[in-house]
Amino acid sequence: MKLTIVGCAGSFPGPDSPASCYLLEAEGFRLLLDFGNGALGVLQRHIGLYDVDAICLSHLHADHCLDLCTYHVVRTYSPERPLPRVPVYAPADAPRRLSAAYGMSEEPGLETAFAFEALRPATYAVGPFEVTTALMNHPVETYGFRVSHGGRSIAYSADTGECPDLVKLAAGADLLLCEASWPDRPDTPPDLHLNGRQAAEHAARAGVGTLVLTHLVPWFDPDVIHRDATRGGFDGTLRLARSGEVYDLG
Repeated sequence: MKLTIVGCAGSFPGPDSPASCYLLEAEGFRLLLDFGNGALGVLQRHIGLYDVDAICLSHLHADHCLDLCTYHVVRTYSPERPLPRVPVYAPADAPRRLSAAYGMSEEPGLETAFAFEALRPATYAVGPFEVTTALMNHPVETYGFRVSHGGRSIAYSADTGECPDLVKLAAGADLLLCEASWPDRPDTPPDLHLNGRQAAEHAARAGVGTLVLTHLVPWFDPDVIHRDATRGGFDGTLRLARSGEVYDLG
């Protein structure tokens, strides 16, 4: 299983990265976790334009889903068409909300290019992957993911405040992609995002091997986020996410 960080900027694209998007590959199958604004362009550095086999959207904030509208153009109007519909696992309101964002009617909406399946806390077979979902602590319906293949697992927090279910979801994972949106300071609101220290505390409780801090908001210094994480009691490998980085889990 191979992980490529396509986009790791939080809330909006930054100068060095699009918004949230992660590419997982195994046995020739290509799965995207989130498809935030700006991700489609950078994704083409790593795979072909038509090579996405399935997509999981954690929630319906623009920085996690909006390039699905752009990808609809690719799948619908490409000179390579007809192209098969891509399975999209997303919150139940995704077809309506994304069709509205695109500016088209709900019927047929984006379902000419995508086959939507409404998420719930469950385990799904997605190509060769086993994908387990859990609800996170965010103001809108938001799912974290655990993706497993060949005895290896990657967990992804999506957007969340402090959340015991994230610890359960990530327990024993080889790698945790965990949001760390804010510096560790007392004026940040609860139940919205994590800071670096809180991300590390969740990783320590989950016993993961590697923690990759992501959803890095461009107006904050990532080195401060990393420094805060070193105070979270996590003794595994600690990294900042960077667009284009690849993690090969074997």
